[in-house]
Amino acid sequence: MAKIITLTLNPALDCASTTERIVADGKLRCSSPIFEPGGGGINVSRAIHKLGGKSVAIYPAGGSTGQHLTQLLEQEGVSASPSSCAQWTRQNLNVVTSSDNAQYRFIMPGAELTIEEQSALLDIFEVNKDAEYCVISGSVADNMPGDIVADVIAFCQAQKIKVIYDGSGASLENAVNRGGLYLIKPNANELAVLTNSDFIEPAELEEKARQIIKEGKAEIVLVSLGPQGALLVTKDICEQVVPPRVQKNSTVGAGDSLVGATVLSLAEGMSIREAARRGVAAGTAATMNHGTELCKAADVQRLYDWILKKYPL
Repeated sequence: MAKIITLTLNPALDCASTTERIVADGKLRCSSPIFEPGGGGINVSRAIHKLGGKSVAIYPAGGSTGQHLTQLLEQEGVSASPSSCAQWTRQNLNVVTSSDNAQYRFIMPGAELTIEEQSALLDIFEVNKDAEYCVISGSVADNMPGDIVADVIAFCQAQKIKVIYDGSGASLENAVNRGGLYLIKPNANELAVLTNSDFIEPAELEEKARQIIKEGKAEIVLVSLGPQGALLVTKDICEQVVPPRVQKNSTVGAGDSLVGATVLSLAEGMSIREAARRGVAAGTAATMNHGTELCKAADVQRLYDWILKKYPL
């Protein structure tokens, strides 16, 4: 199998719990917390591991929260390759209210890496330059000096490593505008921003995705459509993969599971059409679980089999 590396610039120690309801001022009695490693690329690596694959998770880690995050990854069997940073790794809180199954996600700001700390991350890439795929996923802390995303993309392109980018905001725009990405996974709103559109009608998704491909910014655009699955667009392909309806318990990590299953499938030699179907299956499977549990292999296989019957190759 081709080697996969993932980069998480804004990792997190995720804490999940439940309470009956959320009200102001009163004490909210919660269930015992569950701690799990979090952050875009880290969750991609975790999803890959859950599906029987391997990857190397690269990320900065600081303080006891960073140590805890790394310990949790190692306990799961994920290959962790952290670099140290002075600021503590952030801790996020995910609370579900049992009275109505509503989900509340409290997201903390991430560590701002110094130029020296960014350089330490790049040193890890040098050790892993034999990778075929690099997934850069998740947010980037505000006000960081330099442009670590651009540096990583430039390194990967020089080494002929295929870059899969799944971000948001200015970091997504900057990465896409650099061009030469292998695959991006925007949602419809992000696709609108990337193509300087105020709003994209469903019928316009293919046209806008092909605009990015034509401009040489990415070879593959996999538009995430939530419960409606994803739209796969290349210069030769355009098809939407819609999963079956399932009981949704959490949306945390659904996109990361989609990306993880997609890149793992490509690394295993599947076509992009097969990979997109397996990715949609994994993203849907992740919504069936609580907290940040991500996808389960058995659920992914069952949903993948259903999708293959619905959308034969």
